[in-house]
Amino acid sequence: MKPEKDRIAAFQMFAVMYIKYIQIFRRIEECYDQVVHPQKRRVLRHLLDGIMGRILELKNEMVQLEFSEFHYFDDVLSDLKLTPDDIEIPIPKYFIYENSKELQEREKLLGGILAKMGPQDTPTVKIQMTVDDAIRLIQVHERARQGRLRAKFMREIRQQEERERQAQLRGAPTMDPDIAATKIQKVWKGFAQRKRTQRLREEELIFVGMSAEPEQDKKDTPMFAADKTETHRHVIQEEHEREYQQALVSIKEKIREIEGPDMKENMQDQIRQWFIECRDKSGKFPDYPDDDEGGSAAIFKEKDPAELEKEEAEKGEDGGKKGKKGKKGKKDKKDKKDKKGKKGKKGKGGDEEEEPGIKMAESSFVPTVNEAAATYKDVWQFRDETGNFEQKHDAELIKEAKRIEVEEEIRKQVDELMRQELKNLKMAVDRDKAGKKGKKGKKSGKKSGKKKKKEKDLTADRTIESIYEELVHEGIIVRPPKIHLRDFVGEYSYLGTTLRQANIEPMPSLSDVRRVITEFSILPLGSQAVHERSPMIKSVLITGPRGVGKKMLVHCICTETGANLFDLTAANIAGKYPGKAGLAMLLHMVFKVARQLQPSVVFIGDAERTFVKKVPKTDKSDPKRLKKDLPKLLKTLKPEDRVIIIGTSRQPFDILSKNPFPLCSSYQKILLVPRPDYASRYLLWRTLILKYGGRVSESMDLSSLAKITDGYTQGHMVQAIQQILSERRIQQLSKRPLTAAEFVAPLARIDPIYKEEEEAFKTWFSKTPLGKKRAKAAAGDDEGGDKKGKKGKKGKKSGKKKKK
Repeated sequence: MKPEKDRIAAFQMFAVMYIKYIQIFRRIEECYDQVVHPQKRRVLRHLLDGIMGRILELKNEMVQLEFSEFHYFDDVLSDLKLTPDDIEIPIPKYFIYENSKELQEREKLLGGILAKMGPQDTPTVKIQMTVDDAIRLIQVHERARQGRLRAKFMREIRQQEERERQAQLRGAPTMDPDIAATKIQKVWKGFAQRKRTQRLREEELIFVGMSAEPEQDKKDTPMFAADKTETHRHVIQEEHEREYQQALVSIKEKIREIEGPDMKENMQDQIRQWFIECRDKSGKFPDYPDDDEGGSAAIFKEKDPAELEKEEAEKGEDGGKKGKKGKKGKKDKKDKKDKKGKKGKKGKGGDEEEEPGIKMAESSFVPTVNEAAATYKDVWQFRDETGNFEQKHDAELIKEAKRIEVEEEIRKQVDELMRQELKNLKMAVDRDKAGKKGKKGKKSGKKSGKKKKKEKDLTADRTIESIYEELVHEGIIVRPPKIHLRDFVGEYSYLGTTLRQANIEPMPSLSDVRRVITEFSILPLGSQAVHERSPMIKSVLITGPRGVGKKMLVHCICTETGANLFDLTAANIAGKYPGKAGLAMLLHMVFKVARQLQPSVVFIGDAERTFVKKVPKTDKSDPKRLKKDLPKLLKTLKPEDRVIIIGTSRQPFDILSKNPFPLCSSYQKILLVPRPDYASRYLLWRTLILKYGGRVSESMDLSSLAKITDGYTQGHMVQAIQQILSERRIQQLSKRPLTAAEFVAPLARIDPIYKEEEEAFKTWFSKTPLGKKRAKAAAGDDEGGDKKGKKGKKGKKSGKKKKK
């Protein structure tokens, strides 16, 4: 593709590619979850990893292009006629499902350790009361109970007497039976018609999406049947996988028994023939290729006629070029001089050549995608599977693969025998050739001597289980609550592109936050293949006001990937492993267990307090304890380590208002989680009320409630709902539906997040490296050609400095 000069056009190109990959990802993930054929699933898994990695690569390029972790695709979605749900990134189910046995064992181990520890000691408030006061309190409550019971009986007696008195006053009925029947019919018909009209109106509102569907029995819903089918499909997948693994072993053994002896004889005959041919041609026995070169396989590869022709042609070309070597050398020197001259001219006159423009970087995952697609075309596209209705493994494909493996194993055995045979032949014919082997031995000895020093293992004499148990006892490894990312509810931002075009930086929506957490944390942690080759993210900082769900997002990452959670918050490690040696031991144990039992999340709460200049005297948690070690730990993390450090910060601008550099040096990605906007608040109120047992009826004015709760976060909403929806209130819902006014009183007792605090977050974020780049890019778009002129002047200055 040609380099794109316009940044907006380049972003559109990346965005379209990104959205298309997400659509493919959604379909392939669904296929992988539903296919039961074990060999087809391996092709799909390979493809799925490639697509996930490519999405992360495109995300990284968009971040570098826009200098922002959040991107807005509303205009692209409109052009492609898609909805936000079409580009929601799914979390592959195999992250948890395929590791379910390991996760269950780990959960069992953690549960056993916590059960041994017993309930944690919680401070209980003791109420001081004398015996007389206690007796008096019991007496008061007992008399009140008896009084209420007596009043109830008396009310029933009075009502019965009133009914008898009214019956005596009315006397016998005097109405004509026909008139009475007509009245009853009239009342009943009116009642039945009103009920019918109300039902039709409710059905219409449900149909147009203005009202919620009535609750049904779970067993009657299509979702229940789908879940049942999915569970059955997973059982079949396990059965077919188990049969496939057994077939791999049994077929290999059968090939080794039946075809192995013939393979061995043929190889030995071919190698002996090669000995004789070389002896006849050169008068001496050849050197046997080493295992590193491929052993005897390299011999037969060389004997391939097509390759021999190529080698002869190459030799002829080399012989012809030898005479022209001197001329070529001079020409090369001239070319280099010319290039240097051109470079010098380019440095002086920066405006002569146009800028190269924006181009897609080379991908390390596109070959993976192509490889999986080629495997499908070559093996599965035209394969006749009419006889494999149950979709079990294909034995012929296993034979083809295992025959190669058996051949390699037998070749190694044959190589050892034939090397000895060749050695005996050489000793019998020519004893002077043994010196060269000694030299080779010396070379190999030198190579093996160059080894890197390993890091000192402070717990070499301990098992991982014992270290794990110790960390659980100390409260470093904690059990995260099971919260899925879909529970982090938020609406999509539909005006992001419009605001950016008007040079207004929009606040990300909760849907954008959910997407970025998936891309930066969940997808790399879930797949080893993706983590090793995708742009590596070792640490993430989640900032935002209180109650927006920062810690909830950490728990979501652990739940979706099955990761261990290590809590290194200053308050949690205060007084544990004291001193410099104690801290080194703690960090060594944490990261040793994190690497062994990956994926793992290392959580640091109130991350900004690590870099505070002066610790208040009242603070006994020693928040600066990890300040020096945190950057060092990040350097030790390698691509094969599925470990991520996640920090949360509630008020970074109080401590690091002027210089956020210390935080930015320790955390690669800084994500700002905003307070929810109107659309998200509307969705949150509806979702949370239903979650906590409430009902959303016509009397519940959600729109007004969402409007007046501007500034309140998800945590505030949950507090208000929990206060209102008590067990007694839930029982009364059928007679007294919920109203919006009920939630006003508990919310009034909570301080909202004011505009000033959100502006403080924005100002602080604009001082981070990415925020500065974003501001410069926006200013550059406004200035247009002036910025290029400045760049040209800078180029001249740098050129002069180089000359000096």
